[in-house]
Amino acid sequence: MATRVGVVLSGCGASDGSEIHEAVMALYWIERSGGRAICMAPDVVQGRVVDHLTRAPDAQAAPRRVLAEAARIARGQVQDIAAVRENDLDALIFPGGHGVATALSNYAEKGVVCEVHPEVTRLLKAMLQRRRPMGFICLSPILAARVLGPAAGVRITFGTKACEEAKHAAIMGADVRPCPLREILVDQKNRVVSTPAYMYDDAHLSDVGFSIERLVRQVVSLARDRQPRPQAGPGQPRGQGPRGPEPQAQGAPQGSSGGVTVRKPANR
Repeated sequence: MATRVGVVLSGCGASDGSEIHEAVMALYWIERSGGRAICMAPDVVQGRVVDHLTRAPDAQAAPRRVLAEAARIARGQVQDIAAVRENDLDALIFPGGHGVATALSNYAEKGVVCEVHPEVTRLLKAMLQRRRPMGFICLSPILAARVLGPAAGVRITFGTKACEEAKHAAIMGADVRPCPLREILVDQKNRVVSTPAYMYDDAHLSDVGFSIERLVRQVVSLARDRQPRPQAGPGQPRGQGPRGPEPQAQGAPQGSSGGVTVRKPANR
């Protein structure tokens, strides 16, 4: 049976919903990796509508619903996240986009003390408990930081540790690491994979596609690996199991920031 990978969307468009490039490439690589994507989004009113040409809020736009907007990306094949049970999924992936901060959470408004949508929180906690892998792209690791940081000290990346989101995530309890543009960061203990994507100002579509392919393949591979959580031996530090310490970014030297350029949150 194909690996069932949930893809949580937050609308349609980088400035007020899901980042379309990231979402479509995640869907593409899920299929290429032998998985089956299950798209979902919360059925809530979109907090604001942005003119993506000017990147300014469109005060004249009619109210939109996040689920209906997400259907544009999913070609109508999208479910209300409230109807999706954790046993329907083998893995979970979150594309970025500003909808992460306005529809999946209120991070754009409340920052460090934000609240994550309750159905997103439910799935995140259930996937962690069942050791089912999760992938976070661009801005979306902020969700992992808020929900999983306090409980598991989840290891994530935004590309650089100097951006505001990284600093906030560290306060939330996450272990934030640097990661170059075309690389991924793998938290083996919690089975969480993240990549910066358009958190870099100078990211090209080919760069983003390359890193998302790596993220999806890693998530699908972990979903097929049902080994139990490795237990730390006597004297081993937290987060270090029998295979040794977890890597930082795959293919990157430890401590390397990869020349990160910080991107404004509104464009994610």
